[in-house]
Amino acid sequence: MQYKNLFFDLDDTLWAFSANARDTFEEMYFKHKLNRYFDSFHHFYTLYQKRNAELWVEYGDGNITKEELNSQRFLYPLQAVGVPDEVLAKTYSDDFFTVIPTKSNLMPHAKELLEYLFPKYNLYILSNGFRELQYHKMRSSGIDGYFKKIILSDDIGVMKPWPQIFHYALSATQSEIADSLMIGDSWEADITGASGIGMHQIYYNCMERTVFPFEATYTINALKEIRRIL
Repeated sequence: MQYKNLFFDLDDTLWAFSANARDTFEEMYFKHKLNRYFDSFHHFYTLYQKRNAELWVEYGDGNITKEELNSQRFLYPLQAVGVPDEVLAKTYSDDFFTVIPTKSNLMPHAKELLEYLFPKYNLYILSNGFRELQYHKMRSSGIDGYFKKIILSDDIGVMKPWPQIFHYALSATQSEIADSLMIGDSWEADITGASGIGMHQIYYNCMERTVFPFEATYTINALKEIRRIL
C-alpha cells in the first residue's frame, strides 16, 4: 500500500501528555498547598484521573459542555475529601492550563520519526484536544513545523471516533481514504474511528494492551517501528 497522507493523534502519540500532565499536576499540588487536604500526591491524582476519564466520556457523548468538563474534573478531588472549594479549584485549574502547554516532553523517537516522514508524506494532526492548548504544546515541543494542517475536534464540534471528524479531515486536506493512514495510541478514538470509515490505521500500543475487538491494520509498540511500515 502506497500511502500519501498520514494523520497523527497528538496526545500520547507524539506529545507525551501523560508524563507532562502528571508533572504539571505535581507542580500545582505543591504550589497551591493541596497537600493540606490529601494523604499524598498519589491520593490526589488517583481521584482526579478516575473522574476525569468518566467526564471525558460524557463530553465525547455530548452530555456535558467543555466548560462543565473542566470545572467538574478539577473540583472533584477536593469534593471527594470534603473541601468543595470552587475558588481554589478554579485557581489551580487556570494555573494548570497556563503551565501544561509549555511542557516539551515527546514520546520516545517522535522527533526522529517526524524527521524521517516529513520529506516523504503529507503530515496532519487529528486531535480531540482543546484549541488553546494543542498549538502551544506543538510549538513548545518543536514539532509544529512538520504538519501541513491541524484538525481539532474543538474546532468542528465532533470528536473521534465519530465518522464526521474523519470525513471532515479528509475533505479539509483533500485526501483520499485509500491513500491515508491514521496513527494513534487510543484504540477507541483513533483505531475504531478510522476503521469505521475504511481508513487504514497504525495502533501505537504504548500501554501494552492485549485484548482487541478486531485487528488493526498495523500495531506497533514503539514509534521507531513505523519506519518498517513506511
